[in-house]
Amino acid sequence: MAIWLNKDSKVIVQGMTGATGMKHTKLMLGDGTQVVGGVNPRKAGQTVDFDGTEVPVFGTVKEAIDKTGANVSVIFVPEKFTKDAVVEAIDAEIALAVVITEGIAVHDTAAFWAYAGKKGNKTRIYAGKKGNKTRIIGPNCPGIITPGQSNVGIIPGDITKPGRIGLVSKSGTLTYQMMYELRDIGFSTAVGIGGDPIIGTTHIDALAAFEADPDTDLIVMIGEIGGDAEERAADFIAKNVTKPVVGYVAGFTAPEGKTMGHAGAIVSGSSGTAQAKKEALEAAGVKVGKTPTETAKLAREILAG
Repeated sequence: MAIWLNKDSKVIVQGMTGATGMKHTKLMLGDGTQVVGGVNPRKAGQTVDFDGTEVPVFGTVKEAIDKTGANVSVIFVPEKFTKDAVVEAIDAEIALAVVITEGIAVHDTAAFWAYAGKKGNKTRIYAGKKGNKTRIIGPNCPGIITPGQSNVGIIPGDITKPGRIGLVSKSGTLTYQMMYELRDIGFSTAVGIGGDPIIGTTHIDALAAFEADPDTDLIVMIGEIGGDAEERAADFIAKNVTKPVVGYVAGFTAPEGKTMGHAGAIVSGSSGTAQAKKEALEAAGVKVGKTPTETAKLAREILAG
């Protein structure tokens, strides 16, 4: 089992023919991902050879879906074109859109997220809320990987193995570190949700999915300073999650009022501090590590019984 991505997922790459798209399409294919097409209206009808694997290029997302049965899109287009690319994916009603691009204007993200909401499907429920026909992960994220099955985005596919830990993280690099720290145990799915002020999939969405996944025994949640996402996740955990959750919050030494890394990682007064998030999570029964390594140690101790 896994959440949102598995060996049967059929993936298209919006921006596949660009340098970044080409590089990561090759890596995704190497990890066993079913990449069934790329999208570039200027190169429609062509094919791209990835070490003997010919991947066709389509003019639109809808055409790619109609001809391949794709249900996942990963988006590598430049930031000024990203909103249009996501809107196109939403219009085509693809099930999952993973937006890797960083540097997207917040109002662009707000626009495509609101647009996705308008296309919402009342029968699809996540965490007790109406869901969208298209689940968006990102933007400014490393993507999602179900080890041994499929890898969509830029997460290194060789740093872990399949296992029974679910991981949801705001930070790309901390996603990689935690996967490596617990590589001998392995992961059901690891999701990098991104740290921008507005994102699609949240900690809560992932927590709900991992709670429902019978092959996830423990959840690792990585947050960072800024906003109140971790506090809201703590409240959700207290009310809805029965599986053990281990947490880490990046940014204990961040100076007040200064943006650190992600655009959403900024502390204003007493709001959004790492300490406040740690306290909220611990009050919900989450064991919180002081470092990524300590967090991994806590996960090992819980799984060992």
